[in-house]
Amino acid sequence: MKLLIKSAQILYPGSDFHQSKADILVENGLVSTIAETLNAEDAEIVDAEGSYLSPGFFDLNCSIGEPGLETKEDLNTGLQAAAAGGFTGVALMPDTQPPIHSKTEVEYLINRANGNLVQVYPLGAISCQREGKDMSEMYDMYLSGAKAFTDGDKPVKDAGLMERALLYAKGFNALVFSYPEDVAIAGKAKVHEGAVSTLLGMKGIPSLAEELMIARDLYLAEYTDAPIHFSTISTARSVELIRDAKTKGLKVTCDVAAHHLVLTDEALLGFDSQYKVKPPLRTQVDVDALLQGLNDGTIDAIVSQHTPHEIEFKDVEFEIAAFGIIGLQTAFSLAVKAGLPAELIIEKMAVNPRKILNVEQPVLNEGQTANFVLFNTDAEWTFDKQTNRSKSANSPFFNQNLKGKVLLTFNNGKLQKN
Repeated sequence: MKLLIKSAQILYPGSDFHQSKADILVENGLVSTIAETLNAEDAEIVDAEGSYLSPGFFDLNCSIGEPGLETKEDLNTGLQAAAAGGFTGVALMPDTQPPIHSKTEVEYLINRANGNLVQVYPLGAISCQREGKDMSEMYDMYLSGAKAFTDGDKPVKDAGLMERALLYAKGFNALVFSYPEDVAIAGKAKVHEGAVSTLLGMKGIPSLAEELMIARDLYLAEYTDAPIHFSTISTARSVELIRDAKTKGLKVTCDVAAHHLVLTDEALLGFDSQYKVKPPLRTQVDVDALLQGLNDGTIDAIVSQHTPHEIEFKDVEFEIAAFGIIGLQTAFSLAVKAGLPAELIIEKMAVNPRKILNVEQPVLNEGQTANFVLFNTDAEWTFDKQTNRSKSANSPFFNQNLKGKVLLTFNNGKLQKN
């Protein structure tokens, strides 16, 4: 297969052609030639004038139902959605049935996804069955390909278990992800605690529930001298806590879900369950702090937090609807909508996620394996039944016109065009 991309603006950190405009010829999965002007017979030609070419995006927080919950999403549909969203790598959450809590499930996912355009990196559960009681066989999973460990959307309530997990993972250079929520504080509430929850007459989840857990796990990380990564932070105080920890020299990283950059709890005034996510949508003050955290380097990555659900889990009363939205195809567009420049988006969605997970960075030079995404920050597209690649459709952005379009994704010798 020959692919010739004409007049692309290259934003590819580490490449000799970074920040230059050039033609790129790809043959048999390899970058064959990069030059100011190229011609090639029998090549599929893509006009990339006005578009950017960067490393393929990498998602640190993606839920796919397989194994066990394939009615929500299977690997085939999930990875198609990922490719359509510009991702060439995804870290899969362990919230399956059974959970990813032994080497069997890790090896199953890696083997099932082998050869796909999108490379899969299973995240192993910290505890058996994600129950927060006994530590899982983390080292076995690590040897089978698990790069990091998390209980997904279940916080580790037991501080002793979290301390042991941090110490144990540190011994073989693995990383522990913390989902920061103190469930005793959060209770069974469904929305952010504030003016909107009062107006809706609903019990709220205070910001404190997230911030207490971040403070606890920062103390544990400092005590064990172990690295820690916080998933989907959402409050202004959380950003401050992590900023202070980084200043002190702690080995801490964090990410934010793309939808938390563009939505506030005011979206809930219509009781639309498509906006029901966890952590809950916060206030404009929190959104502004998250954007500031991205700009100053406190927040390392942007994630999709892709959480597919069947219609019967979302098309119900707000109180009983499931948390979560699908986000693989909209994450890039939401980053554009949040006003982030292309170079910052690449840093937060392609470069830093791989650094955090200790995954080799792709390289754009002649003779190297091709791994890239071509996108246009000004082009518009509609996210609807025709363009959705996921098996599920639970998104508040469904049937909306979005700015910022992924034009094509290439990896492992495979091409996905939108």
